[in-house]
Parts: sequence; C-alpha cells; structure tokens
Amino acid sequence: MLSVDGLNQYYGESHILRDLSLEVPSGRCTCVMGRNGVGKTTLLKTIMGEVGARSGSVRFDGEELLKRRPEARAGLGIGYVPQGRQIFATLSVEENLRIGLPARRDRVRRIPERIYELFPVLKEMRYRRGGDLSGGQQQQLAIGRALVLDPRLLILDEPGEGIQPNIVAQIGEVIRRLNQEDGLTVLLVEQKLPFARKYADGFAIMDRGQKVANGDIAALSDDLIKRHLTV
Repeated sequence: MLSVDGLNQYYGESHILRDLSLEVPSGRCTCVMGRNGVGKTTLLKTIMGEVGARSGSVRFDGEELLKRRPEARAGLGIGYVPQGRQIFATLSVEENLRIGLPARRDRVRRIPERIYELFPVLKEMRYRRGGDLSGGQQQQLAIGRALVLDPRLLILDEPGEGIQPNIVAQIGEVIRRLNQEDGLTVLLVEQKLPFARKYADGFAIMDRGQKVANGDIAALSDDLIKRHLTV
C-alpha cells in the first residue's frame, strides 16, 4: 500500500534520511523502531509533506505523494497522528473531530459513530474543551480526529508517549481492532518493545537514517534489539 524508495531528506546540510526504502503492506500493522534521533519522526513528516525530500519516491497505492500538497495526501485516505497530538485546545472535542470531515472522500459531514464506539470517553466529553482533557484522552481525541476522514492508512508517531499504561493498552487494542476488524493498514513509530510485539505484524529498524533490518514481528530477535535498540 505504501512504498518508500530511495528517500533522502536533509535539514540544512545534515543528511537525515539516507536512501531509505520501506514497504508497508496493505492490511498489516508495521512498526518502525530505532533509537532517538535516527530519523523516525522525520520519515513520517516527509511522508505527510510536513518536510520536503531531496530525492526518492513515496507512493501510496501507486500514486506519488512527494508531488502532492500535504492536505491532498490526507484526501487520498491517509490519517496522521503526530507526536505531541496537536489538538486544538480551545475547541470542544466534537469541534476537533469535525475538523477532519472536509477531507473525507465520500463527502459525509457527520462524525462516524465508530469513533465513539472505539473511544466512548470522547462521546461523554464531546462538549468539553480539548485542552481540559488528560494526556491520554487527548491522544484518543487525536486518533479519533485522524479516523474521522475514513482513512485507508493510519500513521501514528509514538501513540503511547507520556500516557498512563492503562490508556496505552486501550489504544493498542483500538489499533488491533482497526487493523483486524476494519482492515485498516497501520504504520506506527513506537519505542516500547512490549507494545510493538503485541500489536504489530511487522517491523523495520532504522539507524542513522537508514533501514538496517525488517521482517515479521516474530523475527525481532534479541540480537537485533541489542545492536540497534538498546541504549
């Protein structure tokens, strides 16, 4: 579904992504892993158009994304939950969710009931301001906002960061349901090994802007963890 090939990205003169290639198969949950600073978030931002690429290709269902504006990428059916959530603190939960509706390909302008089924707390608090929610609730809101546009691919950047463990587990189960029940393809950046092993089908490890290993999650060996993930 998503194919990254020979991607190079720079911040100034710093070469961040180095001929990076990555395949995200349709209907699977793929987890990108690596130590801090290896370019994982930059990869997601490049896919979504938040930063530019020097060279390479990013194709979604055969369509080249690098030539498209960021909002057009969402319109193709890509939901994105960035690191830090970036919800609108002064808007209500319902208003935050409605922001994604104009990007829906089917032009439906109502919040899908599926969102409230997956995250009941959002229905309970739909008139509360986003800034008044806890960190875990804000993360659920950020995921719900991405799901409102009915994506075919959901991209999440460390969805469990800074959140209490019980909410992290709830988010993991939502990812599993979306992947297995709805057939949603998921690309996930995650540092927590137990989370990745429990909810991902496949993995890719990055080091110094390159992919150094990938495979089914069962192939994530202790040797790979020691070489590329432990600090």
